[in-house]
Amino acid sequence: MDYIEKGGIIVYILIFLNIIGFTIIFWKFFTIPRKRAMIEKIKTKINKHNLATLEIQIEYEVKRLESGLTYIKNIASVAPLLGLLGTVYGVYQSFEAITQKGLGDPTIFSSGISIALITTIAGLIVAIPHHIAYNHFISLIDAIELKAKKEIIGEE
Repeated sequence: MDYIEKGGIIVYILIFLNIIGFTIIFWKFFTIPRKRAMIEKIKTKINKHNLATLEIQIEYEVKRLESGLTYIKNIASVAPLLGLLGTVYGVYQSFEAITQKGLGDPTIFSSGISIALITTIAGLIVAIPHHIAYNHFISLIDAIELKAKKEIIGEE
């Protein structure tokens, strides 16, 4: 908790984004079941009588599986930038302390450096699992789409 307080508002924003992101990640883990079940679900929703739009129908159903992944991707992209913002802010505070009190005591600017390091670490801690989860889900959905197209369009 001490690190969170030292990191300030940026760490609180990162924690908030982490909660949102992991909520979506857990939701996706439970709503994208096995490939076979998902393909059967797609098969029941498409209209096989309209062959001209069969591929479009499959892509539409697959795109529905991707809902929420944009948030995960954005969190993975923004978290390191917020960490960098905290780094710049911490270094700025260090230089302000040096400007006001001089270089006589190194502990004067250590507070700003610790803010810089804490926010950088927090940004990376948030970004890395979100990036991994996003890539995992995209890979899984791509595999579902390919298998669905092979099974459904291949039948015609």
